[in-house]
Parts: sequence; structure tokens; C-alpha cells
Amino acid sequence: MKFLDIKTDFAFKKVFGSDDSKDILIHFLNSILSFEDNHVITSLTIVDPYNIPMLRGMKDTYVDVKAVLDNGCHVIIEMQVLNTEGFEKRILYNAAKKYSAQLQQGDPYKLLNPVIALTLTDFELFKDSTELISRFKLMEKQQLIEYSDDIELVFIELPKFTKTEDELISIQDKWIYFIKNAGSLEYIPKNMDKELEKAYQIANEANFSEEELELQHRKKDWIYMQKSSLTLAKKQGIEQGIEQGIEKVVINMLPIFDDQKINQYTGVGVAEINRIRTENG
Repeated sequence: MKFLDIKTDFAFKKVFGSDDSKDILIHFLNSILSFEDNHVITSLTIVDPYNIPMLRGMKDTYVDVKAVLDNGCHVIIEMQVLNTEGFEKRILYNAAKKYSAQLQQGDPYKLLNPVIALTLTDFELFKDSTELISRFKLMEKQQLIEYSDDIELVFIELPKFTKTEDELISIQDKWIYFIKNAGSLEYIPKNMDKELEKAYQIANEANFSEEELELQHRKKDWIYMQKSSLTLAKKQGIEQGIEQGIEKVVINMLPIFDDQKINQYTGVGVAEINRIRTENG
């Protein structure tokens, strides 16, 4: 048995955003989100449910599912596979846009319902924090008084989830494990709730045509190439920075030492030192 990688657009939409996914999405959101008075989501409406056979685009680095909960709250659930420029600003912009779009001209502000942007990232976003889930609201900076909970940003950083199958305890553990690892599993883990069982069955590759699987695999390859390109660019940037730093050290040493001494101290070749000396007069 093989499963689709849930972090790709087709699989994520198929599991969480299809017409028959309401029970799955309710179960997942109840495991992640918390509301006042211990409210539990009992129903929701998936906005623009996903029915087409396949997302064919290759350029997107994220996919989202939108829902309206039984308490009126709007939720944007997003899977982001690459840390692209402007990503954090886009999350905030989309949440604010969804919040303001609820009103027509002349409508009273009391009609506004809360918006939650729940974002799963396939990379570490907050490197100074060890928390798997981070939650942000509008707060007073000194006294931490909550101004409003109408816009909440929730982030789940998948690389920070390291539990194995035998360590899964809560429903939350099992959902995050599913999203992170389904694409590399060969069986449904034991002790899964019926909603999780259903999610695994939806993601089972046996349920898809060869064309769908081929497009899914092409998407995975595209994501892999993008990640590899970012890694290479970062490595080259570091190497370039080191080279520039060494050159500055050499320039500072030129008035003090001869070429042999500079070579001895820095390891920079004499020919390169001569070039730097010539260019810097």
C-alpha cells in the first residue's frame, strides 16, 4: 500500500477540501484549534470544494482550503512547502482580506466574524523557538492584554514534529504524523480514528489513475527541484560571503605584511594576493 504525499496540492485538497471531506476537516481542526468556552466544531461549510480531477499547475508553492465553521468563524487552512519571499506577509494579508471581505458597503462592523489562518509549513519558520505550534493574536505589548481575537494566525512547523508511530498519543499527534509522513508509509498505522482511517484511504494511490499519479509525481519532483535550488543558492551565497570576508582580511593586511606572510596567515595563494594588492593600489 502506498499513499500520496499530503503536502502536495492534489493530495491536500483531495483529503481536506473535497465534497466528502467535511468530517475529516472537522476532526482535524478540532485537534488543532481551541475556542472560548471549549467550543467544539460540529459542522462546517467548505468554500469552493475541490471537485476537479487534478491541479495541473506547477508554479504554486502552497495550496489552501477555506471553510466557515458552525460558530461563524472563517478558517483558511494552508500547506506551504517552500519558504518563499513575502510568505509571512501573504499569510497576514490573506487573513485580513478575508476578514474585511465579509462586509458589504454600509454593513455594520458587528457582523464581522473571526478569521483563523492555519498554516502548515514544510520548513522551520521560527528558528528561535522549539514549539511545534505557534499562535498569534493582537496583544498589548507590555501587559499582554488581548485587543481582539478576530484575526488569529496559527503555524505548524512540520520539521519540528519528530514523533514516531509508537509515540503517537493524541489525535493531534496522529494528524500531524499523517500530513508529514503519509507519502513514505506502506500501511495505515494502528489505532487510528475513523476520520483518520478515511483520510488514509482517500490518499491511497490505488484509488487514482495512472495520469493522476504521474501528475502527482511530477509535482513532487518540481518541489524537490525547487528545494534543491534554494539549498544550492544558500550554499553558494555562504561560500561567496566567506570569499568576500577573506578578501577583506587580506586587504587589511596588505600595508602590514608581505605576500608570503599573508599567504602563511590566511592560506590565500600568492598570485591571488598579488591581484588584490594590484586592484587596491
